Amino acid sequence: MIDAATRLRESRRPLVLGIGGGGDVVGALATSEACRLQQGAAPVLGGVTWERRPIDPEPGPRSAEEIENARRLAPAVLAASSATRVRRSGVRFAEARVAELLREETLLVDVSRGPATIAAGVRVAMAELGCDLAVFVDVGGDALAHGDEPGLASPLCDAVMLAAAVRLQKPPGPPVLGAIFGIGCDGELTPREVLDRLDEVAAAGGSASPPASLTPEVVQRMEEAVRAVPTEASAMALRAYRGQTGQTTIRGGRRTVELSPLAADTYYFDPETAVRSAARLAAAVGDARDLEHANQILHGLGIRTELDYERDAPHTSSGRRVQQ
Repeated sequence: MIDAATRLRESRRPLVLGIGGGGDVVGALATSEACRLQQGAAPVLGGVTWERRPIDPEPGPRSAEEIENARRLAPAVLAASSATRVRRSGVRFAEARVAELLREETLLVDVSRGPATIAAGVRVAMAELGCDLAVFVDVGGDALAHGDEPGLASPLCDAVMLAAAVRLQKPPGPPVLGAIFGIGCDGELTPREVLDRLDEVAAAGGSASPPASLTPEVVQRMEEAVRAVPTEASAMALRAYRGQTGQTTIRGGRRTVELSPLAADTYYFDPETAVRSAARLAAAVGDARDLEHANQILHGLGIRTELDYERDAPHTSSGRRVQQ
């Protein structure tokens, strides 16, 4: 069993990444703000270059070359400011909105690359920024998916990023944690399915117990972020913190969320152990050359991904403040 609490407590400058795209950066804020407020750390917050269709109607993530007003730190890694956006369309990333809120740069990881390139870039960026720990945060729990869950809808980005986390932690890499925030809040895996996957990781020796709970100070900051960033899944966790339970819907009624008090907690785990046990899709794409190759690998397993959905959907612009 890993001691996540000690790693987080001793870290002076953790890098905390939301790995599922869009609003996952808000879920990652639960960990980064806890480190800032409770330990006096100076965390670096970030996410990936993939905004879903309600924000960016162009399918897939944006490559680093498509992004303007960002500072290149390494291959596949950019530092984002409030002005960072997609060059052609002007779409602003959630990370740019959070940078404006925090009044400091955030990170953007170009997830169009493969796990090896992403890990190498994150390692260089961490050295450049003086980061001593990396935390890869998934909102909902589908990063630990087997692939046959009925509600699974967006496995690709999480799988590539979790595979990158495993590569990053290989010696002489930095310490790395995986994390699940807002269990079941994305309406994909049910809370029971996520807990079962966490149990698998625990049985393999890779869990961290107990989970970290939200505090009023962290919730206040997250509520500010929810107002700044269009997000539904991360906002569900705040509802759970305030005591709401039972079924509700997100994404225009297409997804049902089973809210429970567990959704207000963050569960940490060892990425390498997770990929050896529950996280079968991350294991499958570990050697993928890039996102397209990873998508083909998942197709070979009979899995349809969020990239397929975006490519099949009508490509219309939208100014609605609705989040994937």
